[in-house]
Amino acid sequence: MKRILLTIQFLGTNYSGWQVQPGLNTIQGEIERAINETTGEKIKVHSCGRTDAGVHALGLTAHFDTDTRINPENIYKALNTRLPSDIRVLSSREVDEHFHARYDVKEKTYEYNFYISGQPLPYYSITEACVQSPFDYERAKSNISAFLGTHDFVGFASSRTEVASTVRTITKITLSRHAGEHYTLSVTGNGFLYNMVRIIAGTIIEIGQGKIDPAELPQIIESKDRKRAGDTAAANGLVLKSVKYS
Repeated sequence: MKRILLTIQFLGTNYSGWQVQPGLNTIQGEIERAINETTGEKIKVHSCGRTDAGVHALGLTAHFDTDTRINPENIYKALNTRLPSDIRVLSSREVDEHFHARYDVKEKTYEYNFYISGQPLPYYSITEACVQSPFDYERAKSNISAFLGTHDFVGFASSRTEVASTVRTITKITLSRHAGEHYTLSVTGNGFLYNMVRIIAGTIIEIGQGKIDPAELPQIIESKDRKRAGDTAAANGLVLKSVKYS
């Protein structure tokens, strides 16, 4: 048996997230179907984490075990001939049999992309969320460093979060402006809770809209009170950019 690591890019618009769900179209389901058609094996693919419905990925990683004789570095080519156009495997390679795509993650980087407009614009709305004005960029990023470091982020997690610990470490966070009223929030950390990045994005957006005082961010984080943070930002603005391993 060989353990194969895949790097996958996809648009999540037409899918009910990563995880296989009965009767629903999912990224994992499409990948597993393509592997079955390529190798004749019915296997389970293990990803670096789950993505919600509508969320995208530039570099999601996943592994599976196989007996196929196909060269590991060519497997991605065979899979792409069997995948829909909105899912592409960027690379495939053999890894150690003890490697795990989820448990060996060192850090992940997510981006949240949004634009300011009075109405959703079809050209942008597949991969960027529409945010209503007013929005003050300088105010939104004024105290963003409060998120850096190790904190209990339970106040920035969905009620559906079921993990042993809600403590996570954010090592880098930036908010940048480009092409007029378009913005990108980039967050890097050792792991993220369910909806954590979307809630951080929603909080920063509400700071920019004047709904939350940026000076209160440290207290909001420390309070661990979900009601004090912002709304969960729309799924279509979120993309898993990259995953790093030790």
